[in-house]
Amino acid sequence: MTLSAKMTNSLKAPGFLATTAIRTLAVGALVVSVGACTHHRHAAVKKKLHEAALLAPSKVTTIGVNAYLWRATLDTLSFMPLLQTDSNGGVIVTDWYANPKNPGERVKVTVSILDQDLRADAVRVVASRQVLQHGDVWIDAPVEAATVQKLEDVILTRARDLRRRTIRG
Repeated sequence: MTLSAKMTNSLKAPGFLATTAIRTLAVGALVVSVGACTHHRHAAVKKKLHEAALLAPSKVTTIGVNAYLWRATLDTLSFMPLLQTDSNGGVIVTDWYANPKNPGERVKVTVSILDQDLRADAVRVVASRQVLQHGDVWIDAPVEAATVQKLEDVILTRARDLRRRTIRG
C-alpha cells in the first residue's frame, strides 16, 4: 500500500476527524495557556526587576562597604584633612582639625562603615577632642555625645539623599 493510500484510508477511519479535532483543540489550549503563563511570568519578572531597582541601590557597592555611606562620609568630612582611608574595611580617619574661629580646640574623627546596607546602625563615629593649655600643650577633653550623634545623622542624611538622587536618575 502506498503512502497516499494509507493517508486516504486513515482519513476514512471512524473517529479520525474527532480525534484530530480534539488534538487540535488540546494543542490550541496548550499554546494559549503557555502564552498566558508567559505573559504572567513576564509581568512577574518585570515587577521583581522594578522592586530590585528600588531596593538594590541601598546595597550598591563596588567597594567593601556601602557606596552611599562611603561617599556621604567623605563629603561630610571634606573640610578636615584625611589621615587614612580604607574603602574595603570602611574606615576613614581624619587628622587633627582646628576651627580657625577657635584655634585653642582641635578634633579628630574616625568613621567606621560597618555594613554594605544603607542602615542607621551601619555607621559608627568616634571623635577625639583636645584643648590647648598654657599655649603649647594639647590636653584630651571630653566630646559631647550629641556631637557624635549629630555627625552620624549628617552622614546618614547625606547618604539617603545620594540614594534618592540615584533612584530618580
